[in-house]
Amino acid sequence: MSSTDPSGPGTPPVAALRAADVGAMRRLLEGLDPALVVADRVDGERPGLTEAECIDLVRELEDLKAATAGAQVAVTAHLSRLRLDAEQTAGVAADRRGRGLASEVALARRLSPHHGGRHLGMARALREDMPCTLAALRRGELSEWRATLLVRETICLGAEERRALDAELWEDPSRVAEMGDRQLVAEAKRLAYRLDPHSVVDRAARAERERFISIRPAPDTMAYLTALLPVAQAVAAHASLGAAADSARAAGDERGRGQVMADTLVARLTGSDAQVPARVELQLVMIDQSLAGSDEPASVPEHGTVPAGWARDLLRRTLTDEGGCGAWVRRLFTDPAGHLVAMESRARHAPPGLARYVATRDAGRCRTPWCDAPVRHIDHVVDHATGGETAEENLGGRCERCNQDKAAPGWSSLPLSRGSPGAPRAGPVIRTRTPTGHVYDSAPPPLPHAG
Repeated sequence: MSSTDPSGPGTPPVAALRAADVGAMRRLLEGLDPALVVADRVDGERPGLTEAECIDLVRELEDLKAATAGAQVAVTAHLSRLRLDAEQTAGVAADRRGRGLASEVALARRLSPHHGGRHLGMARALREDMPCTLAALRRGELSEWRATLLVRETICLGAEERRALDAELWEDPSRVAEMGDRQLVAEAKRLAYRLDPHSVVDRAARAERERFISIRPAPDTMAYLTALLPVAQAVAAHASLGAAADSARAAGDERGRGQVMADTLVARLTGSDAQVPARVELQLVMIDQSLAGSDEPASVPEHGTVPAGWARDLLRRTLTDEGGCGAWVRRLFTDPAGHLVAMESRARHAPPGLARYVATRDAGRCRTPWCDAPVRHIDHVVDHATGGETAEENLGGRCERCNQDKAAPGWSSLPLSRGSPGAPRAGPVIRTRTPTGHVYDSAPPPLPHAG
């Protein structure tokens, strides 16, 4: 890895970095393919790697991975400085500078905008206030995750206090290297509180305003329902569910304690038995053959693919179980490739039916590549003010952040209709161009179909 700091003078060209470092790294890793090593040993052509050498290489590659992350952080910080300086020169208002940059970084890293923003914030913090931590990362002595933890625990401090913490923490690098993640976080918290106790207390007070509920898919038609709560409320809620479980099991309930707690949570939140869906809309998408008994999987927006048998069982329980709430069936027709038949409107905003149609087409997930956030906005790809139609192919589901970022200066989007030149696969494809000229294509996920 080149020792030249991309955030300072004498920055080597990106092409040179790629040729000198990335290319050599790839050749090294290809030569260390474990399958090739094992094959060589079996053929007796050369002894291959010993177990001890494998462990040594695992450690060396871990160090290399950390050093690569450090270089990426330095390049990201340099990019941020270039963009902010350019926008300041162009007269962009201070509160609008850097808008959309986190999403550009996220696209380049094949991550969600949330993770792109976290990486950009970490890069800025390390470059400006934590040079010792950045140096350790670039030497491969600190992983990217552990660097993220340190930035997170010092974010409430002022620049001067953060630099002081960084210097004190790294007075003995060997001590830091021996700490586990929890020990490292605890040490950072201890130093932060000693340097500025008021900021730590204020941070705890602000954190209560950030409480929220989220849901994300889990394997085997399960999902994680997560609540971020003040510790007192979280402990009280967990204790209440635990007491209900203990009481039920003492009365002879054969379910496990965790099962009773989960079912009690659902019952208290929805007002219905955990085995019977509550009176809310669950958009289960399936073909008529699956409803009749075929094995073509179904789909639940914001979750993903579910087995056909599970979908039929859910409908059966909804329609027949005691206390069931019934079910509505909304028919949406697809072509043989599994694309919904197009709809359009002359209205400025997509009417409810068309908006629901687009959200179903996009499986309830943001159309920005690698962003798995739920759809919050149904908006035009080509803006209505510049002639964009309120039609299915010119509408896309986006999360709130991505919908705002696509309106930032230098961003543009274009819908590619099904089968149009340049479309990488069946559409409708949304082609996005970032301010740096990079292009990203996004096609909706396939829906269940009989093909």
